[in-house]
Amino acid sequence: MESAERCAWLQSAVAHASDMLTLANVCKISVASSQDGPENPDDRFPTDPEKLEYLLKLLKALYDARFIAASYNLVVILAIFVLSCIHRRETRSRTRLPPNSLLAADQQPSSSSSSSTIEGMATSLGHVKAASDVVDVERLPLLGSKQALPQKKGLIPRAVSSWLARQPPPVPIINKTLPSNGTSLFIASWICLNVSVHLLLLPFRWDFFFVFADKAGFMFIVNLPLLYLLSAKNQPLSLLTGYSYEALNIFHRRVGEFMCFEAVVHFIGMVVWQFVLMADWLKASTTPRDYWTHPLILFGIASFSSYQLLFLTSMGSFRQRWYEIFLASHVSLQIAALIFLWMHYYTSRPYVALSLMIFLVDRIIWRLNLKRVSITADVRILEGGETLLVSADWDLPSLSDKPSRRWWLPSCFQPEPLTHGWQPTDHVFISVPVLGRSHALQAHPFTIASAAPPRRSVEPDPQRPVHAWLTLLIRTYDGFTADFLRYAETNSRVQVTLDGPYGSSHTLDMLRESDCAILVAGGSGIAVTFPLVWALLHDLDPQSQSVSGKTRRAGRAVPARQCVHLLWVTHSRSHRSWVPQQQFDELVSLGLNIVIPEPTAECGRPDVAGYVYGWIQGATAEGRKVGVVASGPDGLNRVVRNACADAIGTGLDVRVTVEKFGW
Repeated sequence: MESAERCAWLQSAVAHASDMLTLANVCKISVASSQDGPENPDDRFPTDPEKLEYLLKLLKALYDARFIAASYNLVVILAIFVLSCIHRRETRSRTRLPPNSLLAADQQPSSSSSSSTIEGMATSLGHVKAASDVVDVERLPLLGSKQALPQKKGLIPRAVSSWLARQPPPVPIINKTLPSNGTSLFIASWICLNVSVHLLLLPFRWDFFFVFADKAGFMFIVNLPLLYLLSAKNQPLSLLTGYSYEALNIFHRRVGEFMCFEAVVHFIGMVVWQFVLMADWLKASTTPRDYWTHPLILFGIASFSSYQLLFLTSMGSFRQRWYEIFLASHVSLQIAALIFLWMHYYTSRPYVALSLMIFLVDRIIWRLNLKRVSITADVRILEGGETLLVSADWDLPSLSDKPSRRWWLPSCFQPEPLTHGWQPTDHVFISVPVLGRSHALQAHPFTIASAAPPRRSVEPDPQRPVHAWLTLLIRTYDGFTADFLRYAETNSRVQVTLDGPYGSSHTLDMLRESDCAILVAGGSGIAVTFPLVWALLHDLDPQSQSVSGKTRRAGRAVPARQCVHLLWVTHSRSHRSWVPQQQFDELVSLGLNIVIPEPTAECGRPDVAGYVYGWIQGATAEGRKVGVVASGPDGLNRVVRNACADAIGTGLDVRVTVEKFGW
């Protein structure tokens, strides 16, 4: 009698636990068919007390595993809160040194002794300076004061900071580019968090392998909201943490890759459990056909396939070759995957609903603020035949002519349209309907290569409105760019639709907070660095007129107090035509020290590390804070990062940011 009561109690406990986990009537565990179950719910479970105890332990392990996994997002929220507090504190504490902290009020800074070393571009400009000659030793103090010298950190903090800033070489064989050690450490820490949550308190026994496989799927779904939050166009995480859209996009890809890995573990684990490890008395599906045709399994396979295809079409090599397919598949596949995942299992639905809400809210805000303008632009093929120059100009509207804003939406989510101006490093999405119906539905991102219009605080003279010049440099590959190149061969003007601008002021703010700005561009990376240099060196007051170089400023150009260096590495001599010489001449007159070595196709790669390190040494010897920005191919970016890491290792005050182009 005691045995019968114990068995009945165990059956009731198992039934209650399985109902809480929504595992009753599921073919993975139940011994009865989910479609033809018995009338009495308790008949779903065996009468053997040992088997009932095992089922109860299995269900308890599942409950504990899912509870732990569900707590993962609390850790994510806490991490975002900490990063937001750090960003807020840094924003409040950012104060530039007063202008006379390094220089007397009646003295000109070293940046006023500008120079232009562009070998082969103009015979009057002299020769390229060697790295060791970049620093003007005549201006270095013979007896530097303690206040002027950078404060040296301890040996261990310097070594750690240097290692975090350093970027390792690509992975051999597959030639996979790695980020900086600091970024890799952050991503590795996040992966360790996920692995720890996955394995925490798991019963490492073969008869409990189902818990391991099930939790892999649960780790996938708890990461869904973070994945969609990182992919948001309006990017609230960028506002909270200060990280740029590009930096968060790198993390977004790593999150997606890890989720796809967890999906593979879940899929393989469930198959191994069903056909290898699970006891016969647990099986609800007596044949493989019954198992593979069950709706739960079919929806799971559909969701799994959709996310794996999403991963494959999001790889860098695929995006570069078939960007149009990537754009079309990225939206359709993720919608299909969410629907299939919703149908796959009950526990996924709260996370699917939250992810869908993030996606829809982001798209609604983006659509409400969609600032599309249709303009007629000039288009021409630059020397070399592989680069297009798309340009347009217009008068900026008056300050009183502001676009209407929605009272219920924060101003940070309501940027001004492109016709009202943009900021350095901003990008736009361009569509060219004349290329065909398919291209009319596509929007391709390109960084604005021209200088940003001046910021206005008062209404300019109506007789002399502020003019804006917009330029896009488009390197041709396949698909859209190849079709655009063929169109430009027979046409000089084109109707384009521009959506934007989009971007972050993080890089410009970092340079403005520095006493010495060093910018390194490789090839088309000049589209990023040139607008930054222009913004740093120009006194953008309300009296400023054109910022294109075609019209001189109405007000007197005041050289900036910070020193600004620009190194532009080009592959071909024809690339120098991308930026008009008169614009460089104007920047040099304002204090720019520019170096353009001979093209790499003719003389090989220059000593980029030598230039950067020499400039850093010269600036820090005067007690200046140094900000470095690199934009170019992966190899050049790595060289600049590591040169800065070497300087940080010696205790110099250096900050570095890489603006990586490519989508």
